[in-house]
Amino acid sequence: MEVLMFKIRLLAVLLVVVCFVSVACGQTTTWQPVGLCGGGGMFNPVISPADPKTAMIHCDMSDVFLTHDNGQSWEMVHTAQLRSNTRCRGAFHPTDVNIIISPGGSSTLKITHDGGKTWQELAKFNEALVGRVVMNPDNPEQMLVGVGKTTRYSIDGGKTWRECKDVRGAIVNAYFIKETCYLATEEGVYCSGNLGGSWLKFSDELQGLRGFTGGTKDGITTLYCTVPGKDQEGKYVGGIYRWRTGDTAWQSVMGTGLNMDIKPFDKWAHYSVAQYFDVVTTDLAPETVYVSSANTGIPPPHHATVYRSDDAGKTWRATFYGDPRYPGCNVEKSYMTAEDGQFYQHIGELAINPRDPEHVLQVEGSWTYYTLDGGKSWQSTSGSAVGEPQHNAAWQNSGLVVTTTWHYYIDPHQSNRHYICYTDIGFARSLDAGKTWIWWAHADSSPWRNTCYDVAFDPEIPGKMWGAFSNLHDIPNDNVISERHNRPSSRVGGVCVSNDFADTWTVVKGELPVLPCTSLVLDAKSPKNARTLYATFFSERTGVGGGVYKSVDDGKTWTAKNKGLGDATNMRAYRISIHPDGTLFCVITALTENNRKFQQPGAGLYRSTDGAESWQCISGSIPALWPKDFTVDPQNSKIVYLGLSDANGEKCGGLYRTKDGGKSWNLLTRNGPQHFGAYLHPSRPGWIYATLCENSPDYGLFLSKDDGKTFKPVRGMPFDNAMRVTFDPADANTIYVSTFGGSVWKGPAE
Repeated sequence: MEVLMFKIRLLAVLLVVVCFVSVACGQTTTWQPVGLCGGGGMFNPVISPADPKTAMIHCDMSDVFLTHDNGQSWEMVHTAQLRSNTRCRGAFHPTDVNIIISPGGSSTLKITHDGGKTWQELAKFNEALVGRVVMNPDNPEQMLVGVGKTTRYSIDGGKTWRECKDVRGAIVNAYFIKETCYLATEEGVYCSGNLGGSWLKFSDELQGLRGFTGGTKDGITTLYCTVPGKDQEGKYVGGIYRWRTGDTAWQSVMGTGLNMDIKPFDKWAHYSVAQYFDVVTTDLAPETVYVSSANTGIPPPHHATVYRSDDAGKTWRATFYGDPRYPGCNVEKSYMTAEDGQFYQHIGELAINPRDPEHVLQVEGSWTYYTLDGGKSWQSTSGSAVGEPQHNAAWQNSGLVVTTTWHYYIDPHQSNRHYICYTDIGFARSLDAGKTWIWWAHADSSPWRNTCYDVAFDPEIPGKMWGAFSNLHDIPNDNVISERHNRPSSRVGGVCVSNDFADTWTVVKGELPVLPCTSLVLDAKSPKNARTLYATFFSERTGVGGGVYKSVDDGKTWTAKNKGLGDATNMRAYRISIHPDGTLFCVITALTENNRKFQQPGAGLYRSTDGAESWQCISGSIPALWPKDFTVDPQNSKIVYLGLSDANGEKCGGLYRTKDGGKSWNLLTRNGPQHFGAYLHPSRPGWIYATLCENSPDYGLFLSKDDGKTFKPVRGMPFDNAMRVTFDPADANTIYVSTFGGSVWKGPAE
């Protein structure tokens, strides 16, 4: 008996140790990605030569993903370890699957020896990394990387780097055969027999290279490249070229089967003239080559596709048919294709398994696809449907989460119904508490499909909810404030209502501006079927139409309520909230001018105690040049938390709190330049979550358990651009974190 008790105690101790080590090492086993996959920009596919089931991609929102099962599931690399670079591909070691070299951010090269769990800096350059990293498969100590408009080489595994002299232009790709290296840049193809000692250019007739690859079999080396296509006096010129051992010049291989259009087929054309981009082949079968194309129109044979040749470019056939509206569709449907009934075309980036020319990975805009049968069929790796991929199908999560999420909601009437407000893909709902997700159908969605910013639920009528929608995404983050994504065609939005748990949406009519609607709230004390609603609209520099609008008749009619709010030049109303005591709060976010100079007029946090008839700024004593989000203590409307970002070179960002209604403010914590907001645990007094949205130093979620005296990073969540925290009313130990580019993460409250 004593022996048994000793074993039990020992087991308990071991379990505690294991849990402690997992937390200490920053493992993410307790954090799970939630929601739909895909939908965001993906780039730079690479397949491991040592284990072809393993691959890596980079995304446009700082995240990097690895798969070990041909894309059936993906794991996000912790952003504290590695951040993405969409302009430079990494490389796997030729024989050790655990060694990967990858750009980490703009100008840093990193290496992992444990399959991507931890990363160390290998080199730091003074310019951005571009093109790709290429290792010599016969001698992996030899490698190349693009740095700005130059190519650097190393012969000692990346410890030291030198510039490839006489090589001009940004690197496109390189191909090694023993000690010989063929290097392609935007300005041509070079050859070196001593890796960097000297280079010979042998492609004077080629300019503007986009893709490059090579293979050697039976002593014959075959190289392929792609260049821009042109209409030259009614004849197609450019496209795909080939060089073989013994050739004196590059040969055009624009063989039969390719699109050679020199004018657009329809208004949806990517280019007027057919264009070709990424190209891949292998040493195993250099005559088998794949190339990605842009479209000159939607239907085949004008569509964007992946062409394959088995005779070194003499003849070609399209292998990728994604649109179910046309014959020959051989691509597994994504939720977007299933719901909208059409395929949205992008230009693919390709990676090939060097052991098997039938095995190709394609990153195609917002999606990833594998073929294991040489293009006869393509499987989506961005989540699979439960049952048939059709209207209202539920989709499982594969881990490849690359989208921005503004809010995660649990329905107050039916807790099994969950909702996510998205950028780029709009909106999704779950009927099984977040296990699977349904994307909205085109016919049932808001007319402003890009972004849902907010949702408000009727407190008494199940299924009735209002939504804030826009075609301008990412308000109030940097790419909008700096006007990089602020296009005239996207400056629209509005309010919609649903009466069936978000299955369908209807536009709310009334005197509302056609501007981005960024938030809305409902006064729970207002009469049933005559609710009082408030919505915020984000205006441009003129300020016309922006601000707060109020309805007292369930959204049938609306009136602007902006007395004292913002400034005539800045009515970028971002978020509104209502306290249980009836006090309203609204934040006006940043206004910038040339050279990213932030202007003071209008920006700040405002309060109204008379139903929005008048507003007063309560943030005047702090540098609220770029406020993002705020939270009001539910027990006391004088206690407010406000997230600020740095502006005009001043370190004014941080999480601020007032306890006297704005008369005085204290800086609670500064963990990075762009704090987003604070969120209070509803059942654990003194617990405050602080989030950082952009440029965070490794971690974007922080927790204080002592009412803001100290904050510690939540190291387990693998994505750092955190925005809002949602609490599960049925489980105080679980939180949901919406992020700027990494979907939603479900994890432990501490």
